[in-house]
Amino acid sequence: MTRSEGTRAPGRPASASREDVLRAAIGMFLSGKRLDVNAIAAQLGVGRASIYRWFGSRDGLLGAAIAHQLDRLVARIERDCTATGGARLEEILDRTIALLVEDDSLRRYFDNESTAALRLVTRSDGPVHSAAVATVERVIERAQREGYRPPIERDTLAYALVRLWEAFLYNDAVAGFRGDGERLRQVQTALLRA
Repeated sequence: MTRSEGTRAPGRPASASREDVLRAAIGMFLSGKRLDVNAIAAQLGVGRASIYRWFGSRDGLLGAAIAHQLDRLVARIERDCTATGGARLEEILDRTIALLVEDDSLRRYFDNESTAALRLVTRSDGPVHSAAVATVERVIERAQREGYRPPIERDTLAYALVRLWEAFLYNDAVAGFRGDGERLRQVQTALLRA
């Protein structure tokens, strides 16, 4: 058995798990620091190769962190929401927009890495966009079980809503983070009630 398979170097912490790395990345992101894979690897005593195997790249890790935070945000809003059906759907999505507009960590990220941030957050096959669509689709599905009738297919509606978020919240990221939440809520409400 080699050292990496069963033992560790004296004084060095046990290798971290994928979840430990994700938590460290989330912490770094929320604190406004640039995500540094080398720093996370050193802090947790895990090899960079393991991090890249789990997440593919720095962007993959950062995208997973942002997607995880979005999912947690929406889950928290869902727990606090007492409305049902379409009213529940609108309330959850409106509150999500408001919190995204106010999110300092996202603002700092877009201020510091605007072009890369825009690409990472809006790329169709990226972890953030696909997680956002899945989260919104889950919220729509519950609203449907409670009597809401979407104007179009659920998956198409979720995709369109997330694209609206991206357009109104991040589109001007290269010129500085600007979240146009009020106009976005108006368009979103019109779409949900069509």
